[in-house]
Amino acid sequence: MQRIWKFLRTYKFSLLVVALIIYLSFFTPPHTRLGEITNFDKFVHFSMYFCFCCVIWVEYLRSHKVCRVGRMLLGGLLLPVLFSGLIELGQAHLTTTRSGEWWDFASNSAGALFAALLCLLYVRTRKIPCRKG
Repeated sequence: MQRIWKFLRTYKFSLLVVALIIYLSFFTPPHTRLGEITNFDKFVHFSMYFCFCCVIWVEYLRSHKVCRVGRMLLGGLLLPVLFSGLIELGQAHLTTTRSGEWWDFASNSAGALFAALLCLLYVRTRKIPCRKG
């Protein structure tokens, strides 16, 4: 039970972002003029997952003295991409007002990948101690 509480305390902002993404993914958005901008929603998808991954990395780096690159790539890249796929499947099969799209998934994944690359670059340039695994 203590491990659960520690996890919740360590990743409280990441979990808040997860809740926000779930809400934004399943509510029916109002029609605005922003919807008229070509591929504006792809920019929003990219931005959401870019921020999500950055928050995960920041919380991880603040709570660990040594960065374990394998864990960070799993938790800070692979899990958000899988979460994104589940959200898109949920939109396609659990709602009538939203649709799951491959391009949304690609935008989400690109945002997560770009954030992970920037965070890895940050870790290397700041010479944060790292181990494999």
